[in-house]
Amino acid sequence: MLDAGVDMIDLKNPMGGALGALDQGLVKDIVHAINHRNLVSATIGDLPMQPKLIFDATESMLDLGVDIVKIGLFGQSSHVECLTALKPLAANNKLIAVMFADDLPNLDLLPLVAEMGFYGAMLDTADKNGGDLLNHMNINELAKFINWATGLRLQTGLAGSIGEIHLNMLTTLKPTYLGFRGALCEQSQRTLDLDITKINRIRSMLH
Repeated sequence: MLDAGVDMIDLKNPMGGALGALDQGLVKDIVHAINHRNLVSATIGDLPMQPKLIFDATESMLDLGVDIVKIGLFGQSSHVECLTALKPLAANNKLIAVMFADDLPNLDLLPLVAEMGFYGAMLDTADKNGGDLLNHMNINELAKFINWATGLRLQTGLAGSIGEIHLNMLTTLKPTYLGFRGALCEQSQRTLDLDITKINRIRSMLH
């Protein structure tokens, strides 16, 4: 994957949900193997919104040496409490708050995400069988998210079963990054192995 020249390698367990976490021992081994040759992000898992649980999982992942940690804002409650609890970690680390387009994302949280010192915010989908990002939010809604978050000096990301057919539309919004999984895998199945040919193809379309 390093030879493909990707901008970031995201570590997650697709069998564990939208943001399923990899085994910590495996994360540590991957970070060691990459050895700072590329940015590495990782997820903490599809966890309930309990501030201490979220804090501890985020701290544990940071301790493994990843560059960026993504935290999912699942459900509709306790988001403020969880974001606030993460402020001490966000001060010196790169944390990304992940909102879900298919789960009534509360974009009004963006100012708080910025205030707590987060590195960025992104939109994804929670149900990987429920359609892609654009099935749940239209281009104007995505533009609002990008523009608002960018104005708050947050890095921005878009993901959620996106593929080649979405690139022209999504790149016009100028997110910091686009996240791919299924589109890069054999048979376009997110639980199968990555396909270097597909990685090279999508990368060439982005540059």
